Amino acid sequence: MNKYELAVVLSAKLEEEERAAAIEKVQGYITRYNGVVTNVDDWGKKRLAYEIQKSKEAYYYFIQFDGDAECPGEVERHIRIMEPVVRYLCVKQEA
Repeated sequence: MNKYELAVVLSAKLEEEERAAAIEKVQGYITRYNGVVTNVDDWGKKRLAYEIQKSKEAYYYFIQFDGDAECPGEVERHIRIMEPVVRYLCVKQEA
């Protein structure tokens, strides 16, 4: 299994419950495709480097997980169409 880190940027317009539900959904996608979530870092609301969808701030989450080579692609396929997700990036961590 490989180690991955997924950065998820959520809209600043979301309430606490909506953000928690979105992150829970992302974690569900990871486990659905044989991944194991090892850590979730909530960085809170941060200023964006540039305006995205007329918003200057967003919520940042970093999710570390272990999975096989197909897992990140499948997770990204689902995250891409999630409404509250502004940006995302999944990278393989060095061993």
